[in-house]
Amino acid sequence: MTDTIPTEFEVLDERFAAIGGDDKIEILHTGTRWAEGPVYFPAGRFLVWSDIPNERMLRWDEMTGAVGPFRQPSGYTNGNTLDREGRMISCEQGNRRVTRTEHDGSITVIADRWQGKRLNSPNDVIVRSDGSIWFTDPPYGIISNYEGVAAEQEIDGCHVYRVDPATGEVRVVADDFVRPNGLAFSLDERRLYVADTRARHLRVFEVGEDGTLGGGKVFAEGVEGDNFDGLRLDDTGRVWAAAGKAVLCYDPDGTLIGRLRLPEFTANLVFGGRKRNRMFITAASSLYSLMTNVTGARPVWAGR
Repeated sequence: MTDTIPTEFEVLDERFAAIGGDDKIEILHTGTRWAEGPVYFPAGRFLVWSDIPNERMLRWDEMTGAVGPFRQPSGYTNGNTLDREGRMISCEQGNRRVTRTEHDGSITVIADRWQGKRLNSPNDVIVRSDGSIWFTDPPYGIISNYEGVAAEQEIDGCHVYRVDPATGEVRVVADDFVRPNGLAFSLDERRLYVADTRARHLRVFEVGEDGTLGGGKVFAEGVEGDNFDGLRLDDTGRVWAAAGKAVLCYDPDGTLIGRLRLPEFTANLVFGGRKRNRMFITAASSLYSLMTNVTGARPVWAGR
């Protein structure tokens, strides 16, 4: 029988009052050192996530509830997502690269260098409907051997990058971050939200037709000393952010309207299940899940 904990939704604004779901959060698995990068595969009805310090990826089966290994060693993989063809795009911190897992299981390198220099340690990744791949590149995987392989930083700075879908060109689109982390597009893909963990805020950029970014104002400041990590949107445009011991919910106008409290530090989340209304949360040692009355944003593989 699956262990559970009480669900703790905290309403901070009346716009959050109608949000709810299961009265208990399921603990689908525990025993990781730092759980990250959840990605849901609708075709197979399973979820894959990363256990970074243990250099492995795990797989949870929705039909049976079974958990087993997916990939080990994993190159200290952190963030994962799906592209338009349902292939997994991953940030391998230890190997300092972004890769694609093909349908036959082989791995294709998407990006590992910029201007001839090795990337720091790609952290999180998203795919736009035009096929471009966007990722963040802080140094967490090279500052020690805990979440990667200790090494010298070759690039002066921690940037946000875009990989062109036609040419494969890797381009810096934002270079004024301290520690860029989670990222997510608005529903119309005209805005890009990016977490800066060290600065403890979320920023929002305008996305140009040519894939350039403009603006970059602060969208939300951390509360209770929270460090922002992974981000997801629901189908109303609300921003859900893993931060501290909670998942925070922001209205598109930047107002913090509510939070879902967890017993340990959260890292990331994803909406999955048959109706995209099941929230999966990676938090330190565990994978959590609850059914909600919120539907996740339409994923890129489903079309726009």
